[in-house]
Amino acid sequence: MAEGHPLSLSPMSLQDDQRATGLVRLLSLGVRVVTLLEFAVRRRLAQEEDTLAGVSAGNPTRATARPSAELLLDAFEPITLTVITSGQHVQRHLTPLSATQQKVLRLLDLPLTIYTHLSANLANPP
Repeated sequence: MAEGHPLSLSPMSLQDDQRATGLVRLLSLGVRVVTLLEFAVRRRLAQEEDTLAGVSAGNPTRATARPSAELLLDAFEPITLTVITSGQHVQRHLTPLSATQQKVLRLLDLPLTIYTHLSANLANPP
C-alpha cells in the first residue's frame, strides 16, 4: 500500500471476527515494521550527519536526511531474480544492487550477503 492510498477490502474477506482480528493484527505488524525501517535509517543518517540520494523518483540526484519508508522500499523495486533449470543444471541471475540499495542495507546494519545469498537460497529451498 502506497502512502496516501486507501486499503480496500472486500466484505467477503471479513466474514467472521477471527478474520477481522487477524487482519488488524497483520496490518498492525506491517505498520510497525515500516515505521521501524524508516526510524532506523533516519537515525543512522542523523548520527552520521549524512544524506541519502537516489530514492526520489522524480529527481534521483536529490538527497534527503529523512527518507520515508515508502521511498526506501521503492528503491528496491527494480530487483529481478531469474532461475533457469535445465535437467540438473541451474543458472541464476540476480540484479546487482545499486549504490543506493547498498547504502540502505548498510544504514540498517544488514550485510550485503543477505542479498547476494538470496539467489542460491531461493533456487535451492531446504
